[in-house]
Amino acid sequence: MRKFGMLLAAIMLTIITACSQSPNSTGASDTETPPQQEGDTSGTEQEKELPRVAFVYIGVPGDGGWTFEHDKGREMVEETFGIKATVVENVPEGSDAQRVFEELAQDHDIIFGTSFGYMDPMYNVAQKYPDVKFLHATGYKTLPNLGTYMGRGYQTGYLAGVAAGEMTKNNKIGYVGAFPIPEVIFTINAFTLGAQSVNPDVEVSVIWSNTWFDPATERQAAVSLLDKGVDVLANYQDSPAGIQAAAERNVWGMGNDSDMNRFAPETYITNPTLNWGPYYVETIQSIIDGTWKSESYWGGLKEGMVDIAPFGKNVPQEVKDLVEAEKQKILNGTFNVFHGPIYDQSGEKRLEDGVKMKDEDILSMNWFVKGIKGTIPQ
Repeated sequence: MRKFGMLLAAIMLTIITACSQSPNSTGASDTETPPQQEGDTSGTEQEKELPRVAFVYIGVPGDGGWTFEHDKGREMVEETFGIKATVVENVPEGSDAQRVFEELAQDHDIIFGTSFGYMDPMYNVAQKYPDVKFLHATGYKTLPNLGTYMGRGYQTGYLAGVAAGEMTKNNKIGYVGAFPIPEVIFTINAFTLGAQSVNPDVEVSVIWSNTWFDPATERQAAVSLLDKGVDVLANYQDSPAGIQAAAERNVWGMGNDSDMNRFAPETYITNPTLNWGPYYVETIQSIIDGTWKSESYWGGLKEGMVDIAPFGKNVPQEVKDLVEAEKQKILNGTFNVFHGPIYDQSGEKRLEDGVKMKDEDILSMNWFVKGIKGTIPQ
């Protein structure tokens, strides 16, 4: 079929060329180029240089969370550059992802992969297509044509924890983790440290759904924590299933990645959010300008990549004010979430007094802080 298509294209090109060389009524020579109409940018050098961009999603924009926010970033790209990006949804992590990246690399200039489990497939394909730029969300492997990007979710995880610590009445907070990877672990740890900063007696019970977007499974996991009597429930997954289950019990709920207020307006507190659009636009522009270099980008509150959603209507003003004050400390550099002393579940001191944890140690975190009930599967 591919050979037949090439033959057909050659025939059509011959026909088009012959037609373009026929005499016209104005007497113009067959070598003259028709004048470009005002406002017509077709065929301009600028248009030729616009890259062909693709986004690969682990779920669908309708998840209301992670993929929804990436898709908002894609919309910003299209609006900014006047292009139509390719979108491939519901791509499982693993061999299926590698096949998709391989196909896209044949006719795209820039490919964004938006899930941790895409790391190895993207790495493998990037080695075969050195002229294509690959950008991977939340991973840690890079190449000259493969960069990584992620948000400092521990900053906003901490702020959400401050709010949870203020809102709980029985000091029992639940957290449904997605997968036991550093990104999720350090966010849960930061959340717990935030809650403990305003309520030293709080306990955070953690269970794992081992899903990114599976509403039925995530609801079941949430219910198991609600049955244990938690009065605040946080969830890391992309769906609002957890906070909806909490709302049915009249329990405070917190989602992830996107503003989930609309799913449980009476019992919603807030949650960490992500804003990918500016990063996507700046990255594509740097590639167009020829200034892009592979890097591991980690944007936080200061860069606008992470934030917290507007508070629910029933959250007291004093809680909002406290969280805002903590946010300003992070923004002005007077407070760092992971600063010592920090102890793990066993009571071992993991960070000495006054010491700031290095980024590489945060990115490889595989232990829980003191005050968390739950285990990390190995």
